[in-house]
Amino acid sequence: MSQPLVPGTVLLFTDETLRFRRSDVSDSVGFLSEPDGKFLVIDGQHRLAALHFFRQKHPELAEQVEIPCVVFDGKSADFATEMFVIINSTHTRINKSHLVDLYERVSWETPEKKFAAKVVNLLYEESDSPLRYRINRLGGRSRQEKWILQSELFNEIHKVVQANRRFFDERFQLRADRAYPLIRDYLKAVREVMNSVWGDNERYMFTRDVTLKALLRVFGDLVRNRKLVQAWEESRDPRAFIGAMRPWAELTREFRAEGFTSASLPKGRWNGSGAFTCV
Repeated sequence: MSQPLVPGTVLLFTDETLRFRRSDVSDSVGFLSEPDGKFLVIDGQHRLAALHFFRQKHPELAEQVEIPCVVFDGKSADFATEMFVIINSTHTRINKSHLVDLYERVSWETPEKKFAAKVVNLLYEESDSPLRYRINRLGGRSRQEKWILQSELFNEIHKVVQANRRFFDERFQLRADRAYPLIRDYLKAVREVMNSVWGDNERYMFTRDVTLKALLRVFGDLVRNRKLVQAWEESRDPRAFIGAMRPWAELTREFRAEGFTSASLPKGRWNGSGAFTCV
């Protein structure tokens, strides 16, 4: 009872410009008009939810509760988005997928992160994507079969872009919609070569997070192979990659779920001929 019921400030947002009327006793104290619509809560959702249940349980005490607020008015929705991302990417631990969804909309984020976030979004929603609807954007709340967390997929693509920034800049001007067909066709080629285990999550681990992340690291090596990339640019077809990946079909037994660990993955880096060189 010695601490306030709502210990922290609640941040509110409205795109309307509110009116301030000074009190008779002070120029800095007065009355703020309410917006015609509802406030957007940038920070303090849990505190307001707690207050809601407190009012239901102790209605006689609700009027005694004072809640400190900071109101941002007359701003754009992008301003609210940036504030939310800044706050929740620091001390608060929310589902990172929610932040990935917003990266491409905030002005201060790096071009590489915006690019990676947009590619992940395209891989999730485009009808020709081998990963369509298989990317988990909701964390533990997902009720459908998913293969990989959105945040994990984002991290791997972001690493590939960072390591090959010049490649994606020169060929695609770091635009996700232009680079997406390359990543899509690479995954399509993998799906065709590994068709016998693709999507079979019960018996094989090939379309699980650990393997999909490894495939994206291989993709990072692949973009440095000029002949393969040139062949794809000329044909714009997954078949440009299939010949180089054909030896992978011999590894299907390595991905059986029984006894599988991340250490079971073939070790090394892709050497350009479809094999892995040991490291």
